[in-house]
Amino acid sequence: MTATKIRPRERDAIIHSLRSGVVPRTGQHHIQVGRAEEVRAVVCDLDRIADGGSGTRFLIGEYGSGKTFFLNLLRTIAMEKRFVTIHADLSPDRRLHATRGQARSLYAELMRNMATRGKPDGGALATVVERFVTQALTDARTHNVAPEHVIRQRLSELSEMVGGYDFAEIVAAYWTGHDTGNEQLKTDAVRWLRGEYATKTDARASLGVRTIIDDANFYDQLKLFARFTTMAGFAGLFVCLDEMVNLYKLANTQARNANYEQILRIVNDSLQGNAAHLGFLLGGTPDFLLDTRRGLYSYQALQSRLAENTYATGGLVDYSGPVLRLDGLTPEDFYVLLTRLRHVYASGDSAAYLLPDDALYQFMQHCNNVIGDTYFRTPRTTVKEFLNLLAVLEQNPGSDWRSLIGTIAIAPEGNPDLAPLNDETDPAAASVHEAMTGAPVCAAHNTAAPGPVAGTADDELTTLRL
Repeated sequence: MTATKIRPRERDAIIHSLRSGVVPRTGQHHIQVGRAEEVRAVVCDLDRIADGGSGTRFLIGEYGSGKTFFLNLLRTIAMEKRFVTIHADLSPDRRLHATRGQARSLYAELMRNMATRGKPDGGALATVVERFVTQALTDARTHNVAPEHVIRQRLSELSEMVGGYDFAEIVAAYWTGHDTGNEQLKTDAVRWLRGEYATKTDARASLGVRTIIDDANFYDQLKLFARFTTMAGFAGLFVCLDEMVNLYKLANTQARNANYEQILRIVNDSLQGNAAHLGFLLGGTPDFLLDTRRGLYSYQALQSRLAENTYATGGLVDYSGPVLRLDGLTPEDFYVLLTRLRHVYASGDSAAYLLPDDALYQFMQHCNNVIGDTYFRTPRTTVKEFLNLLAVLEQNPGSDWRSLIGTIAIAPEGNPDLAPLNDETDPAAASVHEAMTGAPVCAAHNTAAPGPVAGTADDELTTLRL
């Protein structure tokens, strides 16, 4: 183990997060183990995106297998490679497609979480716009021309994209506020870019534009912003979406398939190169992907695009496809993880280790006896208990770790995502569903009530099952 000291801030962030069962926002590299090939595959994607390409990956793993940790690690890598990153968890109020503001809510959350290498904790939207303006000013001084002329010239290429004209007008308004010292105008421009205007009337009164970011143009705005980040000197935009299983849990079949259509559009744009400098990493469980009744595989067009390589069997692997499977850690990986956690807890000082190597083996053996091999395949619970053990040893110096290990109660990870997936409709849930979607639920099938559905002969749309 390296003798590098770990800063108290990073040490505390890692320990407190993992003991609470959540992923630390910083310091992931101190405890990362395994998954080298998966990391290398996404890094290759980032290089291609920085070169003007695009990419979409589905990160699939069991509940508790480390998807969120892996997503955060890759976001950190993307920031180091000069990407602007945005991330959010999907929820009933945040979706890729909606008609009651849920998609705009997801966009606003993504913008709030915007991060760069210089501002990794989020809130970097104004910084990105400011950097664009600063570079334009530098270019204007170099060529002895008016800054507004340079800004308008650079923004002109955005006008060719969907919604690009108003986007360019908003950035120009930010420059005007910057030039004239009008802080309110700058604030209003940033509010528009964050998707915080709820009505077109308010946006027109404040900024003179006739459109706002809403459910209908959510994805188009991401493509615009990806192009804009390169104008500001970044490599591109990297979007991380976790908890995609919330789409799988939608009771309304039409709402679920509409979200899958949006995913299909993202995948198609990535495959066809229609979204320059834009990458997506989508995290979900195997049920979200493979379930032929409610998952992505229920949507025929997506199933054909996301089908895994049939030759990658018998120990053969293929990391070039759109789906990256997060296999469970091996016992060897888990042992390395425990050594790193011990190292982090001691702030990088090997002389301050609270447990010897033999204790790590005995802890693993105890976990294996209690819950079997799930202790290393889905290690969230066992990691929490290991850190709890270290906390007790730290605060009770006279304690014997041998007597403590045998008393640790460990339960296997359960998957709460499957709980709502029953065939009976709960009246309370149905009323909530109708309030959110505007569509009643048929008790017989737990699906939305029938309504007119537009269809095409193209495989871009699949027949809805009602």
